[in-house]
Amino acid sequence: MSSEPTWIDHFPGNFMWSNATLVCKGMAPYGAVAPAEIDRIGERLRARGTGDPDAWWQEWCAMAGQLEKVADEAAAEGRHRTAGNCYLRAGNYYYTGERFVPPGERKLEVYRKALRCYQEGLKRRHRNIEFVEVPYEGKTLPAYFMTAPDTTGRAPTVVLFDGMDNCKEMSVLFAGLEFARRGMHTLAIDGPGQGETLRLRKIYARHDYEVPGTAAYEYVAGRPDVDPKKVVIMGYSFGGYYAPRIAAFEKRYAACVCLGALHWDLHAWQVKIREQLKADPKKSAQSNFQFQWILGLNDPDAALERAKQFSLKDVAGQIRCPILITHGANDRVVPVDAAHKLYAALTAPSKKLKIFTAEEGGAEHCQVDNRPAGIDYIADWIAANV
Repeated sequence: MSSEPTWIDHFPGNFMWSNATLVCKGMAPYGAVAPAEIDRIGERLRARGTGDPDAWWQEWCAMAGQLEKVADEAAAEGRHRTAGNCYLRAGNYYYTGERFVPPGERKLEVYRKALRCYQEGLKRRHRNIEFVEVPYEGKTLPAYFMTAPDTTGRAPTVVLFDGMDNCKEMSVLFAGLEFARRGMHTLAIDGPGQGETLRLRKIYARHDYEVPGTAAYEYVAGRPDVDPKKVVIMGYSFGGYYAPRIAAFEKRYAACVCLGALHWDLHAWQVKIREQLKADPKKSAQSNFQFQWILGLNDPDAALERAKQFSLKDVAGQIRCPILITHGANDRVVPVDAAHKLYAALTAPSKKLKIFTAEEGGAEHCQVDNRPAGIDYIADWIAANV
């Protein structure tokens, strides 16, 4: 690896910061970040060094705050498209800054700013998005339903769950926009342990994700603009466990997409993460609190034990619908071997594994280095299989 910054490794020797920055950069094709602004944040972070525990959130939030002020002024003057652009960028920077802040009041304060900016931006820039609530065990899960323009009657629909770190506000843009252009609706949802559902509603992750998966299906299938026979379940990153789990038990989904496979042995991965964080936190993409936080647990040993439940070993063979796995050859969060293991365990009549190489782009985790390449491939596959 070069000792000089690159577009993919913005902070050489610090994978934690580089990976989080790359996730944010990956929103550039959707007008939701500006490369020059990210460069300025990076310069300030390098000047402060990695020894300052507050540097990360302070610099990302400083840029977000500047943009939020510009957006508020533009909105007050009726310049709503300009306001929308600035709000979206502010939302992404706030959310990136919040990433490594431990659970507590500061994290919630930053997240609320991110959510406000995201939503003010979405209202102004993407009028085809509905803010919806999906009924779930006496509560509701927050989601966005992006409708495909110029469609009549019932259309195919993708239900998209997040991973451990991203959120519905990102997913509805990096996937929903392209799906909409191809005549497909998208329900981008913060499921248990994700985004707004975790932070503001205290609904935690669960291994039996078919429960929220069924809730999402029943919501979209009940809409007059959705073809209930053409609903696809899709998961991003950690959602590479959730989506196949849902497809295995909720048979009404027409197809399944794993935008990145999850570790085949999640317990072993969490053991490795714990050791990695003790040895050198900069080499890990995950903060020390993340997994136990999404489970709602304070005890790291209890979280490690719970990880044993998150397994597709006896589940993958129960999937009968067409299934696609996309993965990056240079994925440094979930090694490519996990995708091959999941693919080998599948017995579905129709299955496809696509490994993106560095030469074609999309070789990093969940194609974050080239999101359009991954989403184009997925959209083409859905069109051919649903």
